[in-house]
Parts: sequence; structure tokens; C-alpha cells
Amino acid sequence: MQGTKFQLKVWKYLKTIPKGKVKTYKQVAIGIKRPKSARAVANACAKNPYAPKIPCHRVIRTDGALGGYSGRGGIKQKLKLLRSEKVEI
Repeated sequence: MQGTKFQLKVWKYLKTIPKGKVKTYKQVAIGIKRPKSARAVANACAKNPYAPKIPCHRVIRTDGALGGYSGRGGIKQKLKLLRSEKVEI
């Protein structure tokens, strides 16, 4: 994988989110021990060229909104992936 140290850390963490579960950008930031970097986590997700293999679709906004999706198909694909994993959105 190629990316910055921070991106690689985020992407590695994303792979630990189980199928059918979601976390917020803030929860991911806390999970990588960078609690004030939720926005940077969102940016790392946006730059993820390995979607959906690295499941950035499992990360949502704190307010419950989907946020963005860097994979092919954009936000519609993110919603489709989450529904296929039985996530209630």
C-alpha cells in the first residue's frame, strides 16, 4: 500500500471494523490515538484508493450522515455496500 504514514495508520485501522458495523470518523481518530484528528481521518478515507477492500464505507459522520465515499460509484455505492452488510442506515 502507498500513502502517508497517517493514511496508512487510518487504513490499517479501517480493516479492523467488522462487516456489518460502522464507526464515526471521531471513533476512528480515537482508535488510532489521535482523538482530535477526525477531519484528517475523513480526508484519509477520501484518499483511499483501495476501497472497498479497505472498508472506508464503514465510516460515517458523528451526526449519522454517510459522509463521502472515495470508491467507484460514490455515495450511492457506499449506501449499497452498507445495506448489503445489513447496516441500518
